[in-house]
Amino acid sequence: MKQPIQILFLVLFVVCFSSCRTSGSKEKTKTIKPNIVFIFSDDHAYQAISAYGGRLKDEAPTPNIDRIADEGMLFNRCVVTNSICGPSRATIISGKYGHLNGFVSNEGGTQFDGSQLTFPKVLQQGGYHTGIIGKWHLGSEPTGFDYWEVLPGQGFYYNPKFRTVDGIHEETGYVTDIITDKAIAYLDSVRTSDEPFMLMVQHKAPHREWEPGPNELSLYKDVTFSEPETLFDTYEGRGSAAKEQDMTIDLTMRMDRDLKMFENEKLGTTARLNKEQEKAWDKVYDPIIKYYREADLSGNDLVRFKYQRYMQDYLACIAGVDKSVGKILNYLKEIGLDKNTIVVYSSDQGFYLGEHGWFDKRFMYEESLRTPLLVKWPGVISPGTQSDDIVSNLDFAETFLDMAGLNIPQQMQGESFVPILKGETPADWRKEFYYHYYEYPSWHMVKRHYGITTDRYKLIHFYYDVDEWELFDLKEDPHEMNNVYNDEKYADVKADLHERLIKLREKYKDSEELTQDYLQKSLKTLKHLK
Repeated sequence: MKQPIQILFLVLFVVCFSSCRTSGSKEKTKTIKPNIVFIFSDDHAYQAISAYGGRLKDEAPTPNIDRIADEGMLFNRCVVTNSICGPSRATIISGKYGHLNGFVSNEGGTQFDGSQLTFPKVLQQGGYHTGIIGKWHLGSEPTGFDYWEVLPGQGFYYNPKFRTVDGIHEETGYVTDIITDKAIAYLDSVRTSDEPFMLMVQHKAPHREWEPGPNELSLYKDVTFSEPETLFDTYEGRGSAAKEQDMTIDLTMRMDRDLKMFENEKLGTTARLNKEQEKAWDKVYDPIIKYYREADLSGNDLVRFKYQRYMQDYLACIAGVDKSVGKILNYLKEIGLDKNTIVVYSSDQGFYLGEHGWFDKRFMYEESLRTPLLVKWPGVISPGTQSDDIVSNLDFAETFLDMAGLNIPQQMQGESFVPILKGETPADWRKEFYYHYYEYPSWHMVKRHYGITTDRYKLIHFYYDVDEWELFDLKEDPHEMNNVYNDEKYADVKADLHERLIKLREKYKDSEELTQDYLQKSLKTLKHLK
């Protein structure tokens, strides 16, 4: 009898041991939270990412950013609440529209109220180590971060200054390269920690004045880029806002600071070049300046020259960002963190690359409303997938918290798009989106407006010194050249959009009274720009 009893106890022991190990393994799997690396650029047009296709796909490829799309998901319709730098960043970090987080405009010395709840703070409470490196552009000191090192204001391309808890210091080099090195140093410092981490890598590039780094200075100097169909748009078929803006390549773009056709001394942050940097700079730009002076261009020929110069510098800045993305992806793989690290690439909004003859952003038109969004999440997202669902920078905070398995605060206004990342779009996912731009009269003189967009239609109301409506059919008119607001064929569509716009304003608590309140407050600080 002893032997069978001994065998029975042995079997029970093995089963129990195995069960305990399996149970422990499952429990451990449940508690492992993913790391998050959020790479964020400034004014990066989706048209300038080759994964999105378009006219620049083969002329200025972005192979490393494309890797995120190849290994994850690309969003074709990620839109912003307000197409301008500071307000977009405030929305991302708070998960709320600007009229609730208090940051609707870059003007007037606006500062983000860092005492309010933000997604980094919730991540901290949930056991994450949080860091931010690069462009902050919210005025106040960053809160909710265990580590931060940010550029003061807009920051400099060459030999930039950085703010830390210990004050401001200056570093020698190019800002994209320095931010990348700092990001990798941060990753190296947390890679052996038991805590998961969330790092925001926020580039200055490719913000105006588009100053390429030393490794990209000559990259596109001999390339002739394709022109957009609407480069010489006359704005017929649209209202006064499109006609009266101040953001054309023709009239607004400066030959000196923007296009570096300096007469004598350098301007902008290029005035910060040291002797070695200046020597490399002059080797590339002196022949271009010589050609420009001798060519004596005018009219459309001058516009075309300015467009090419703009593209050569802008896309060279992006090439530097793309290399940065590659370095970070490679580093994560080298240290073995790639399998449990979510990598997100996006920008604060879209940008005009000559469409409608423009540069900059601000309008609710497609090129500035849409922003790139690519997400890599190994084991969760099917590689090489795309989504046409309407997502937004309003959703980023909620999505990051959901990725971390944390509860989303009720005060946040967006929705987690984690189900979409998993290929399971909820049946009640949004079919429309609300937009509101406030900064007028000010830089580039884009009139104040709000509106609603769906997958096909867009209704926009311009207000303050006008009362004009525009309606576009994005299927029939993808370049938004023809306002059909008064076209009887669209009467039912117009009525439906007006009704849905009212409901969206109610949902997001943006009333006419609040709009007028912001108007009066901002006009006090913008009088000198009238």
